[in-house]
Amino acid sequence: MSTEMESKRILQFGPVGRAVVIAVVGFFALMALVPLYWMLQTAFQPAALAVQFPPRLTVPVLDNFVELFGRRHLFRWTLNTLFVSVAVTALEVLFCSMAGYAFAKLRFRGREFLFWLYIGSMMVPGQVTLVPLFVLMTRMQLVDTYWALILPFASTPFGVFLMRQQMQTLPSELLDAGRIDGCSEFGLYSRIVMPLVKPGLAVLAVFTFVGQWNSFLWPLVATRSTEMRLLQVGLAMLQEEVPGRYGLLMAGATYAAIPIVIIFFLFQRYFLQGVRIGGLKG
Repeated sequence: MSTEMESKRILQFGPVGRAVVIAVVGFFALMALVPLYWMLQTAFQPAALAVQFPPRLTVPVLDNFVELFGRRHLFRWTLNTLFVSVAVTALEVLFCSMAGYAFAKLRFRGREFLFWLYIGSMMVPGQVTLVPLFVLMTRMQLVDTYWALILPFASTPFGVFLMRQQMQTLPSELLDAGRIDGCSEFGLYSRIVMPLVKPGLAVLAVFTFVGQWNSFLWPLVATRSTEMRLLQVGLAMLQEEVPGRYGLLMAGATYAAIPIVIIFFLFQRYFLQGVRIGGLKG
């Protein structure tokens, strides 16, 4: 509905107004694509031309990618990042959807207070909790393990908030009918609620996967050995090993961006639908 209203408003501007709007939007779209063009152009350039400004069109070469794939730990970093991202995404979708169902459809004392207290933790910067979280992982002897990379992000306030907003849009009569038929609360959650909030689950999964794939600060702190590094941390280490090799660094950035682009296009329909529904208030 909101998209249709915006389209009608644009049509009311007249031909000149529409041309101005299209020109402005097109200009900012092109500006947003400039860094992407620069990254790709530098990644496929020889090392001698990678430092030129502005980058110019040349015959693409694969020297930077050949050198990148020759790095001993690159595929280990990729597998680490893929495993951690998938594991965190699965746990986030499970726990946040369960918590969202409880806050949206169950009645218990202190529900609103607990919900807003948990959501209020979003106001605390991650840098503030970095040291206490590292101390906790150290005392649990989980530093430099997959558990240290997965457990702190198994549930987030944003995920719980998104799931609660999604589930509040569902009519309570569906759940009441299930209870009359003798369905348990877990059965209501798994058989009725979960299939109806697939767009929201897709949004949460995309956000979580992208966030974990691009995570840098906590993996840098929580890992010590080279074999346990994640991809973003490993690529950042290349700056120290080969300073000034911008073509190699841009090849690494291109390699790391490919899964994100694929995930976005695979879930684009659910992503847009979930954002629209998530903005509704039940």
